[in-house]
Amino acid sequence: MLVGLMLIIGGLVLLTGVLYLIPGFGKHLEKLAKWLGSFQAIIGVIAVILAIIDMLDDVNFGNIMLLIVGLILASSIMSALPAVGKYIAKLTKFLGAFQVVIGIIAVILGIVELL
Repeated sequence: MLVGLMLIIGGLVLLTGVLYLIPGFGKHLEKLAKWLGSFQAIIGVIAVILAIIDMLDDVNFGNIMLLIVGLILASSIMSALPAVGKYIAKLTKFLGAFQVVIGIIAVILGIVELL
């Protein structure tokens, strides 16, 4: 359940800038996503930690997506790690090109995880 919630939160942050396109309540989602975006690095670190802890029990697509979302969101912090920082920075730069697609998948997968 926590993985699903973090997928939705992380997906909304990744979709900041395109949520206004949703008719009806897109503007409200955009405001929420912008507010959540101010906690982007914290959400990313929590998502990475939660994904790793949850992967110890069972590896599934939700955990992998949460790890990817967390790495993208926490790229500013992860790139400062001494041993692997430059590799994570390259990975998140590559994944950042697919930010909207990853955000859509994360939100949908999070909703499915909560059901």
